[in-house]
Amino acid sequence: MLVAFSVAPSGDRPDGAPRPAGTPEDSVHDAVAAAVRIVRASGLPNRTDAMFTTIEGEWDEVFDVVKRATEAVGAYGSRVSLVLKADIRPGHTGELTGKVERVERALGDA
Repeated sequence: MLVAFSVAPSGDRPDGAPRPAGTPEDSVHDAVAAAVRIVRASGLPNRTDAMFTTIEGEWDEVFDVVKRATEAVGAYGSRVSLVLKADIRPGHTGELTGKVERVERALGDA
């Protein structure tokens, strides 16, 4: 399965720590980086772009990573927003790159 997710904190930090100097109030890059570190350390195939991080694997392993990434972001705010999109296709692997390759081939044929 492929799971694309976006996670972001909001509200005050639970520990009351101030944001780093020069960090805009609406910046979430440190929190997103904490989540992406967990994804990358998982060893599962993944890709991060400007809007989502996509992970490929089995149901339990993918959602374990999403849960841990979401918990890491919780350290940056009193609330966490999580958006998920999943492509559940049993028996298929390599779709993180395979789907894109098929679209690129189709564009080349046009």
